[in-house]
Amino acid sequence: MTRAVTVRVPATTANLGPGFDCLGMALDIYNSLSIARSDSFRIDISGEGAGALPRDGRNIAYRALLTLAEEAGREIPPLRMTMKNEIPLARGLGSSAAAIVGALVAADLFFDSNLSRDKLLEIAEEIEGHPDNVAPAILGGCIVVVKDGPRLVHAPVPLPPGLVAVLFIPDFALATIEARRVLPQQVKMADAVFNVGRTALLATCLATGRLDLLRVATQDALHQPWRKALFPAMEALFKAALDAGALGVFLSGAGPTILALTTHDSDLVAHAMREAAHIAKVPGCTRLARPSMQGAHLVDEE
Repeated sequence: MTRAVTVRVPATTANLGPGFDCLGMALDIYNSLSIARSDSFRIDISGEGAGALPRDGRNIAYRALLTLAEEAGREIPPLRMTMKNEIPLARGLGSSAAAIVGALVAADLFFDSNLSRDKLLEIAEEIEGHPDNVAPAILGGCIVVVKDGPRLVHAPVPLPPGLVAVLFIPDFALATIEARRVLPQQVKMADAVFNVGRTALLATCLATGRLDLLRVATQDALHQPWRKALFPAMEALFKAALDAGALGVFLSGAGPTILALTTHDSDLVAHAMREAAHIAKVPGCTRLARPSMQGAHLVDEE
């Protein structure tokens, strides 16, 4: 009988500019989540969000565990959930997706329910509300995911070697619900065409290694122009990254993290982003990451 499992889950960046709600990529920044049998219920949290996340039944990871147990028809014994978080909260790097996916994958192993990755993705999307973060968190790599009726259809986008993500992570948080509230309910046909073309170009650039086209391919007309009101310095940081040699730059998910793609000069791009943020009086830090080709996975079991 399984007594404890520990899984590791990557951070994710969604949209990649134009791929709104349908494109995401896993990054090598990780949370770990453990489930162990215990004498009494307990949630321990360290790292990011340790002082803010609930440690009771409101915790989103625990709610995901309950959903998995119900789906699998399992009774929940007294247990201890341990979350070690490296992914910053409410920064557009998929922290909630990582919590949900980590709990689902750990619970699937803990209860020996043997659900397919597609079923886990379906459950995760129902909890999260959209699939562009949860899909790469489960599957790894860069993923295109769309809904076909109730079904989620997904496919990997091959990534070229040597790709580096330069992150500027502001000190302030931005809730996804707030970032969605500023978006219009209707869009212009020209803006829709703009994004359709660039999303197709972006997938092609990544799959074929035509990274010289990423500057155009990562442009967006559907969400970033509106979210600029929540982060006025965004355009200055975009310009600084591109001027320093970034291949493309975009708001990571709903923000406020800004992500620039490079294959070289990543330190120069990071420095330029820090300088632009300093001039704009936006406190924050830079961090380098690479795509993670592995999604949520088991690291320990007993």
